[in-house]
Amino acid sequence: METIIQKTSGRLMAFMFTLLSSAMLFAQDSNVVTTNTTKTTTTTEWYTDPTYLIGGGVLLIIIIALLVRGGRRND
Repeated sequence: METIIQKTSGRLMAFMFTLLSSAMLFAQDSNVVTTNTTKTTTTTEWYTDPTYLIGGGVLLIIIIALLVRGGRRND
């Protein structure tokens, strides 16, 4: 069974670790400005386009509906 001191010390250590790590992250932030004179081109991948995601989702729903309905016949 843990004592109150052990619980409190664990919480205090977690708090100190969080505080120290956030202070280190803020210390790494700098205001250095660099200029890039080279021309860059950006390309987008097909899977980042929402049109393909929506179309794929609709197609998947249609396929699932056809598979579930598959064996039934209306006589």
